[in-house]
Amino acid sequence: MYDKLPRVGHIGTDSGGRELACDDIFDILSNDRRRCIVHYLKKHDDRRVDLGELVDYVAAWETDTPIDKLDGDKRKSVYAAIRQTHLPKMEKAGIIEYEHMRGEVELTDCAREVQLYLEYVPGNDIPWSELYLGQSAVAISLIAVAWTGIYPFGLLSAWWLALGVATVFTVTAATHTYQSRQRRLGTGEYEIETPG
Repeated sequence: MYDKLPRVGHIGTDSGGRELACDDIFDILSNDRRRCIVHYLKKHDDRRVDLGELVDYVAAWETDTPIDKLDGDKRKSVYAAIRQTHLPKMEKAGIIEYEHMRGEVELTDCAREVQLYLEYVPGNDIPWSELYLGQSAVAISLIAVAWTGIYPFGLLSAWWLALGVATVFTVTAATHTYQSRQRRLGTGEYEIETPG
């Protein structure tokens, strides 16, 4: 028998009453160009972005070329794909509002509130959730051993034990927060691998 995947619900509702579903977010973020678009829109969340400006940014990112040195053919190719494929898909999912006549794009209210990033776990790393679980298990074990009086842990006062556990969790949480902010779309430079 096949295992059933958990059903993921919606994460919010946009100004038009449409629900923004987790599946739609994952689908949008599964494409390099759409991630790049979301990143740029989040960085410029204080205004509507002109379609030409967005195309220039995506084309420059893809070719790793300054905007002023972009090839006209590459710009046209990116423009056609963004206008005909990516923006309509993102608009249908409720991620963006696209003013076709003006050629302006902006994130929806709902998409602005969603933290559009995924936890990336490189090859030999462990997910943060498992690290916190492991730290909790070690802390509980340490407290239990100290409570029973087993040497040398029995020599630790409750105050020093609490301070040590709190320090470890604080350093881990600060590191996690820093790394999560670096990987979040709309912060820093867009650094995923350039499509080949």
